[in-house]
Amino acid sequence: MYLFYCPDIEKEQTLSEEESGHCVRVLRYTTGDEILITDGRGTTYTARITNPHPKHCDFEILSREKQEKHHAFHLHIAVAPTKNIERLEWAIEKCVEIGVDEITPLLCRFSERKQLRTDRLEKIILSAAKQSLTPYLPVLHELTPYDEFIQRQGQHPGQQNFIAHCYKEDKRVLKNEIEKGRDVLVLIGPEGDFSEQEIADALALGFVPVSLGNSRLRTETAAVVACHTAVLINE
Repeated sequence: MYLFYCPDIEKEQTLSEEESGHCVRVLRYTTGDEILITDGRGTTYTARITNPHPKHCDFEILSREKQEKHHAFHLHIAVAPTKNIERLEWAIEKCVEIGVDEITPLLCRFSERKQLRTDRLEKIILSAAKQSLTPYLPVLHELTPYDEFIQRQGQHPGQQNFIAHCYKEDKRVLKNEIEKGRDVLVLIGPEGDFSEQEIADALALGFVPVSLGNSRLRTETAAVVACHTAVLINE
């Protein structure tokens, strides 16, 4: 079954123009057909179409069910956008499918991409969440300066903070450090990696330096590996 998205479903039982077009034009749903809808905050609704208009498809709610998250921890991936935006889009899509809860694009010293269209990324997140039947829509933040971000995150008690980098210094293996049930944040740097000063600043705030394996990974691959590792440990 297809999953549709309607964030204000309790106020107005009408799909957006984009969702209506997909429902009526593409999937050919019509009056009386039942559809599955989510508000993106964990509740799924079974609804019946009452007006199959391709721009404003109306429906009536038949039932609602609050869904539990697939894991009992909060997973935050903070990643520097890649120069080739398609690689970042791919990484975000896969992280959503795996089970990320929050994504922050980071502006680092060696970042080659210093501007970002989050509106397009939000559409990718929505599409991936619907495809994987995820009733919780991950939070996407605007591009955030690295220093500002780590200062704010360093103040989160109980959250495990990790920074993955490629320098040849003592690092721990991420999969051995994650404690089941605890919130996790992993920082992933740009193509040129974090600067030595950025790493030092993170360590001073209690971030743990980690490796994601023996191979040197591309930024987008590292983000997916970190996400999958955290979710797998918590399965």
